[in-house]
Amino acid sequence: MEYIVYSNYAHKKGMAKGLNGWNLKVLEEYPELYCFAAYHPDDDDALGMARSLLDHPRILGFKLQLLVQMFYPHDERLFPLYEMVIEKGKRLLLHVGNGPIGNSFVGIDNFIKLLEKYPDLPANVAHMGGFEYGEFIRLLDHFPNICLDTTWAFLPQSGFMFDQKKEVLEAHKNRIIYGSDFPILSTPERKRLTACWISTCHTIFTKRCSKKTGLHSWGNRVKWGKLSLFYLYCYLTLE
Repeated sequence: MEYIVYSNYAHKKGMAKGLNGWNLKVLEEYPELYCFAAYHPDDDDALGMARSLLDHPRILGFKLQLLVQMFYPHDERLFPLYEMVIEKGKRLLLHVGNGPIGNSFVGIDNFIKLLEKYPDLPANVAHMGGFEYGEFIRLLDHFPNICLDTTWAFLPQSGFMFDQKKEVLEAHKNRIIYGSDFPILSTPERKRLTACWISTCHTIFTKRCSKKTGLHSWGNRVKWGKLSLFYLYCYLTLE
């Protein structure tokens, strides 16, 4: 594999600056990496930061995870960003489908409202637009700068499986981009790695507690409670 594209997103105001600082350090260290950077419209000088980032040759654009960030794709706060991305010849990576879960901010109807204003928007739609696969596929016939990526959409055990005929994929093969959610997804290798990681985190945490104030201090009990819930979540998602 010659090049890798990764992404991150700011789930709340104030997160993007730190994430993008990390992105710049990682891109400097690994010349084979390319990035969709983080953006939140409520950040101070969000557009100034965006313009500076888009000047970086290996920052491809920005990721918006509309389900988590909880704003609409046609939110007017995002219009200056879209126009800047178009001006700079970059792209957007959008989680705008209603799977694996949805809310009022995502779905094909909201995305169409955005495309009515910006029909030439250069955007990659994550997860093939799941669960509205057919509706998002049909957009490719009308909006030339839209692509779909394959993350999560072709794993039978995920409950998120792409449900269109293979002829549809063949007809649009030049607009479908490979994407992977590894190591997030539940694959055999991910299960092994996650189990190892959980064990390592547990060992490190207990050693640090013992060296400092002890496992049973109030502060450490709070931390341990949160970490235990996280371990439980990881365990359940391994099944």
